[in-house]
Amino acid sequence: MTCELQLLIGYRRDLIADQVRMINRLRDVLVGICPALEAAFDYSKRPALILLTGYQTPASLRRIGVKRLTAWLARRQVRNVEDFAKIAVQAAASQHTVLPGEPRAAKLARELAHQILELDERIKTNDKDITALFRTDERAEIIESMPGMGPILGAELLAIVGDMSRHRDAGHLAAHAGLAPVPRDSGRKSGNMHRPKHYNRRLRWVFYMSAQTAMRMPGPSQESYRKKRAEGLVHTQAVLSLARRRVDVLWAMLRDKRPFTTAPPVVACVYRQFVESGGRVG
Repeated sequence: MTCELQLLIGYRRDLIADQVRMINRLRDVLVGICPALEAAFDYSKRPALILLTGYQTPASLRRIGVKRLTAWLARRQVRNVEDFAKIAVQAAASQHTVLPGEPRAAKLARELAHQILELDERIKTNDKDITALFRTDERAEIIESMPGMGPILGAELLAIVGDMSRHRDAGHLAAHAGLAPVPRDSGRKSGNMHRPKHYNRRLRWVFYMSAQTAMRMPGPSQESYRKKRAEGLVHTQAVLSLARRRVDVLWAMLRDKRPFTTAPPVVACVYRQFVESGGRVG
C-alpha cells in the first residue's frame, strides 16, 4: 500500500504544480487585458475561472451587464452570483482602453481557464483515490481522529514513514521531520542545539500544515498555540512548537492504537477519585 500511496501522492504534487504554473500564467495574461479584472478575483477558485471561459475582456463584460451576467453564471452553478457579477462588471467599467494584443490574449485566457478547471477535476479524482486507499490502512481511523490531520495529510504521512518501524520513538520521528533540535557541540561549547541538517522537508510540511489547521479549532492545540504566542513566539515558531508536541501525541495514539480524545486518561481519573475519597475504595 505504501508504494501505491507514494505514486498517487507524487502524481498529486505534479498536478498541483501544473495548476499553480497555469494560474500564474493566466494572471500574467489578464494583466495585459485588464489589470482591474486580474486583481478582482482569486483565479485558483472555480467561479473566477468559469467567468473567463465566457468573458475575458472589459468590453465583453460591459456589454453583457450585471443582470445577464448574473443569469449566465447562475446557470453554471456559481454561488453569490449577483455580487460576483457586480464586481466583474465594475472592474470592466474601470477600463475603456483596448490594450495591444487583446484578442489573442483573451483567447489564451479562455484556454487556460478551461485547462485549470480540467486540472482541478483531475486533482479531485486523485484525492478520492488517495482517500479510499488511505482508509484501507488500519491506522487511518486513528490518524484522522487527530484534529487537523485529514486523509490527504494522513496519506502523505504514511507514504513517507511507511510502517514506522524505522522510528524507535516520537523523538526519532520528530527528528526525521526536522522538528527536534540536535546538538552541535564543539570543544568550547555544549548544549548548542540546532535544527538537523538532514530531514524530510515533506514530513515537516505535513506536521506543520496539520498544526496550522488544528490551532484554528477550539481545543488543546489552539490553547497550546496561544500560550506560545503569549510567551513571545512569532506565528511560525508557535506553529512549529505545536507541531513538535503533536508528533508526541500522534506517536502515542498509534502505539496504543487509540483515537484522539481530549478526555483525561482513565487511570488518572481513577487515581484522582481515590485521592478525593480519602483512600477509600468503592
